[in-house]
Amino acid sequence: MQRLGILGGTFNPIHVGHVRLALEMQEALALDRVELVPAARPPHKQDDPMPAFWLRAALAEMAVEDLPCVGVNRMEANRPGPSYTWDTLLELTAGRPGVELYFILGVTDFLNLHSWKNGTRLGTLANLAVSTRDRLGAEQLAAYLADHPEMGYSPDGPGRWRQECGRRIELVDVPRLDISASFIRDRFRRGANLRFLVPKRVEDELNRRRDQLLTLWT
Repeated sequence: MQRLGILGGTFNPIHVGHVRLALEMQEALALDRVELVPAARPPHKQDDPMPAFWLRAALAEMAVEDLPCVGVNRMEANRPGPSYTWDTLLELTAGRPGVELYFILGVTDFLNLHSWKNGTRLGTLANLAVSTRDRLGAEQLAAYLADHPEMGYSPDGPGRWRQECGRRIELVDVPRLDISASFIRDRFRRGANLRFLVPKRVEDELNRRRDQLLTLWT
């Protein structure tokens, strides 16, 4: 059975932290492939100015073009309405029968799943691959699961939980890269060097579109 990781986000813009997260999860969980899924209309950032979907997706493709185990899925491009993770995973499970899905997210996002559309039910559609952050890890996940028994997980070893149906939560200790898209945008506005913070082709494309992007990132 193919094991497929799904990493969603606005990728505004993509940076090396995104790419390393995909690679770390691919190696740690022995995934056959990780797909980056740019959000067309992120529900929590609908009023935030950002580059068009096609440009964010194109930059993501440039970032992973030489990585055979990582790709970009543009499935949200033509979907009407907000880009909810629940809808994305529903579409993936329907369109790829027999594929074992791993939805990749950070521990901070995991601890806020109750605020997402059907967030505490995401584990019914895919395994959840959760990356640690700073001092947030197994203790915080266990406390959250205890507060949300409707998620239906039981301990299954260190950093692992399992539902009766077999779906799992896997906690992965990912090396911390203190990089964010907002940090990249701030440096870009100031004309600071982005080398080694974003892949080289992404850096070149950002610079080529500097005037266009400054109208959005100011």
